[in-house]
Amino acid sequence: MKSYKTIGKIGEGTFSEVMKMQSLRDGNYYACKQMKQHFGSIEQVNNLREIQALRRLNPHPNILTLHEVIFDRKSGSLALICELMDMNIYELIRGRRHPLSEKKIMHYMYQLCKSLEHMHRNGIFHRDVKPENILVKQDVLKLGDFGSCRSVYSKQPYTEYISTRWYRSPECLLTDGYYSYKMDVWSAGCVFYEIASLEPLFPGANELDQISKIHDIIGTPAQKTLTKFKQSRAMSFDFPFKKGSGISLLTTNLSPQCHSLLCAMVAYDPDERITAHQALQHPYFQEQRAAEKQALASYRHTLLPEHPTAPGPARNNWHVAKEGRKQKQSLRQEEEHPQRRGPAYLTELPRLRLPGVTKLSSYSSPSLYSVFASGPHGKVLQPLKHGGANKKTETQKDMKPNLKQYRLPTIERRGGRC
Repeated sequence: MKSYKTIGKIGEGTFSEVMKMQSLRDGNYYACKQMKQHFGSIEQVNNLREIQALRRLNPHPNILTLHEVIFDRKSGSLALICELMDMNIYELIRGRRHPLSEKKIMHYMYQLCKSLEHMHRNGIFHRDVKPENILVKQDVLKLGDFGSCRSVYSKQPYTEYISTRWYRSPECLLTDGYYSYKMDVWSAGCVFYEIASLEPLFPGANELDQISKIHDIIGTPAQKTLTKFKQSRAMSFDFPFKKGSGISLLTTNLSPQCHSLLCAMVAYDPDERITAHQALQHPYFQEQRAAEKQALASYRHTLLPEHPTAPGPARNNWHVAKEGRKQKQSLRQEEEHPQRRGPAYLTELPRLRLPGVTKLSSYSSPSLYSVFASGPHGKVLQPLKHGGANKKTETQKDMKPNLKQYRLPTIERRGGRC
């Protein structure tokens, strides 16, 4: 922590307090989540679900970024250095007289569903989705505080009283910990309504009042749904029938698509409730999907610009590319082995395939090529035609096999010099 300077306190919860810190290394500001619990070893720190979840889910544009984990072995203190956001959703809507525009609501909810989809796809569910844990910075929404998260594949039952009461799903309220990742979608639906109306959807004073508030709006569930809940509850329960006022009366200022998605997210039966992945495909987010697709196409075009190809049918493109590779290979060979110019250029002798003759690797003058040939006195040198000449010169006619007037640069001869 010596690398950071404390600026001020941002907030405090049951298990931690959050401070605003400035890094002395880069001067940037961060949020420091200081844990109130003390830890005995680094293994205990690494086994924390919050740290494991953030490491697995990062990086993602809608998940809070974890920059550094600081653990002091002597004192046992633990601090998580995270990205600093401007505010949370509760602070954004608190004290507002007029609701946000539906376009802004749509933008925030699409990002929240993106974070849930990424989290559930990676085998984690949050269990405490509420406005205080959803952070905003310059219209970018990020989900934070993974201290209550669990693995999707962990064995039930889970802890009963885990999420904040107002955002707790019916299966959390009516069973002994038999719930799943669908509870996050219910909580997100409650946040959805609160962003749109600036009021909580089910503000229960206690557990029984919370169930009553849900039944007042949605109505009592079907008998088959209650039967599912009774199978995992020690005590039985029977609710008086309520039709429910319906969410539609509370969302008259919102579009039909918005109302449709909201009802799908707060379905009483978790088996009938929409998933985060399905929510992203809802018609309500059609504009968001189109904008995201266009932004992705522009990014790819900037990152990988298209190069014009030679005109012609598409089936000949491979031939053009092949010729281009040949030209590049030829240029590369010329750079590695530059040709010499002028009369001093030497030509390599052709490879000989004569029995009993050693291969030659020497060079000769361009004016004369010589090879070994059989003669009355053994292997002798015999002139070759060069430059397209059809007749032997006078010197070549008078030349004898034993003459030593030819000069081969790499062949040494006894009693003489090359």
